[in-house]
Amino acid sequence: MVAAAIVGSAVVTGVASSQAQKSAAKRAAGAQQDSTYASIEEQRRQFDQMRELLSPFVNAGTSALGGQQDLLGLNGMQAQQDAINGIQNSAAFKTYLDQGENSLRQNASATGGLRGGNTQAALAQFSPQLLNQMINQQYTNLGGLTALGQNAAAGVGNAGMQSANNIGNLLQQGGAAQAGNALAQGQANAQMWNGVNSAIGNLGGMYLYKNGFN
Repeated sequence: MVAAAIVGSAVVTGVASSQAQKSAAKRAAGAQQDSTYASIEEQRRQFDQMRELLSPFVNAGTSALGGQQDLLGLNGMQAQQDAINGIQNSAAFKTYLDQGENSLRQNASATGGLRGGNTQAALAQFSPQLLNQMINQQYTNLGGLTALGQNAAAGVGNAGMQSANNIGNLLQQGGAAQAGNALAQGQANAQMWNGVNSAIGNLGGMYLYKNGFN
């Protein structure tokens, strides 16, 4: 009876030890899993914040690209004409036109050629030349915004790729934690049953010794 009690105590102790090991492994895996999820959420939050900050630049670049396409006629003749009319009717064009024509007239007046053919030809040519210059300048200005938007979009793309890589690594770590938990619990079970088998073997040995089977 004493031997059986000793063996029983060993079995109970083994089971308790196994349960403690499994509980510890589960808590450790849960803590790592919580940390993984928190890190993933932070990665997503940081990416969303960056995308929001760069969104105005991306949108400006997209609009600027459309404006360049309008000036080139890539969006149709009407869009091209509307873009040119927009420049020609702008306050900037009218200001530069008035200033330029006044300057031509003043120079012609100072030299006594106000009503000469050269002055009239220069006045006639000035407006188309100014419009052409401002169209080219508008295209260049839009190009700067397009490049800015392209760089911003590339920044968002790179940040997205980096975030995806980080999240992938974090998910792998979470998976490793779960795998480690399962492995630890399996080892705890194996140790428990080894202990039980050992205790049963000891009990059997005691029984054989007591009954003269040694």
